[in-house]
Amino acid sequence: MPQHVSPMIHVPDVRATVAWYERLGFEVLDTFDDGADGLSFGILSFGDSRVMFNQGGAASTASRREVDLYVYTDDLENQYERVRTLAPIMEEPHDTDYGMREFVLRDCSGFWITFGRDL
Repeated sequence: MPQHVSPMIHVPDVRATVAWYERLGFEVLDTFDDGADGLSFGILSFGDSRVMFNQGGAASTASRREVDLYVYTDDLENQYERVRTLAPIMEEPHDTDYGMREFVLRDCSGFWITFGRDL
């Protein structure tokens, strides 16, 4: 099995978070019921990457959170057009001094997600 890292992010509402990331183009690989009306855990993929969401986190309006996700995509402009109405855009598409074109948005729990591609 290849070695890899999959972040696990604690969120206040796993069901809402999974649905939100699905609208961004992430694929749901598996979810686990919380025994009531929600989910306790979800695993999603974006390309070859995975991210896990677990119950027990808190939403936040802080300018930055403890974790940011950086999503590499070859189709940055189309991705931006698809998601710009789904979430607050923190930074519009721009070129960086480190050789990337990026935009930044906030997810439904307040975490920053940067989408980027090489210039």
